Amino acid sequence: MNTNILALMLAAGLLVACSKNDAPAKPGQALASVNGKEITVLQLNEELQRANVQAAQQQGAGKQLLEALIDRQLLQNEAAREKLDRDPKVVQAIERAKSLIVAQAYMQKKIGGIDKPGAAEVSEYYGKHPEFFARRKQFDMQQLIIDTSELSDELKLAADKARTLDDVAGWLDARRIKYVRGEASRTTSDLAPELAARLASMTPGRLFVVKEGARSMLVSITGIKDSPASLALAAPQIEKFLMTKRGKEAADAELARLRAGARIEYLNLAALPGASQASAAAAGSPASPASPAGPTRSAAAGYEATARGVAGLK
Repeated sequence: MNTNILALMLAAGLLVACSKNDAPAKPGQALASVNGKEITVLQLNEELQRANVQAAQQQGAGKQLLEALIDRQLLQNEAAREKLDRDPKVVQAIERAKSLIVAQAYMQKKIGGIDKPGAAEVSEYYGKHPEFFARRKQFDMQQLIIDTSELSDELKLAADKARTLDDVAGWLDARRIKYVRGEASRTTSDLAPELAARLASMTPGRLFVVKEGARSMLVSITGIKDSPASLALAAPQIEKFLMTKRGKEAADAELARLRAGARIEYLNLAALPGASQASAAAAGSPASPASPAGPTRSAAAGYEATARGVAGLK
């Protein structure tokens, strides 16, 4: 019997005695039954893998995940009894999830065998980007974090006139605007090159604003210092970046191939929410196809994040 499976069954407290021939339990052996519906070792093993549970923690986590599977099955049974599985919104959500899973599985199959970059390629990238590694700089910052709804023109003007972040905090206090103080450190390897260059040109104490969705930050640079990273330290990061970049390129190439061989017709784009006839025509133009979604974005997420840096710096 696989040792992981044995640990799971022991954790569940439902280890079945071996037969006369001491034959090991089959991987699909049931660990529990919920109103006649079995929950198997394979299901529990899948949950452990999805939760990324390490081997040393599996015995403790196995029982908890088994109970979670039982709860899920109880809810699923009740949903079926009330025919919620036939609800149009539920059916649509299931079909969408199925479509994404199948599409991602195909893309993973296509890009999953990409070779890792060799030591020479990693070393070459390190040498070509000293700003990220050999000449890396670290920016230490203090922040006042507020709701973006409070980021008024009046506040921006006050920040421009302020000499210190404490001056801005006093301005916020006087108007009873809530904020949270924070500290952060970023290096040139964390940021897009143009953003890193802009921060490097700032003198300590300079104030600026960063917008991040529902929250915004008033930031003051408190220090800029050298923070070089050796090739040995940077190699895993470089390898991961290059692998993600290759994955993005392979995913883009595969989608381009599929699009080139497919007959794609854009129908009734004028019915898109907020679309004018001109924008609908542009969206349907072969020169500007809609941006692919799903597996491509998943494969490219790390690469795009590295290229983008910290978004919204104003």
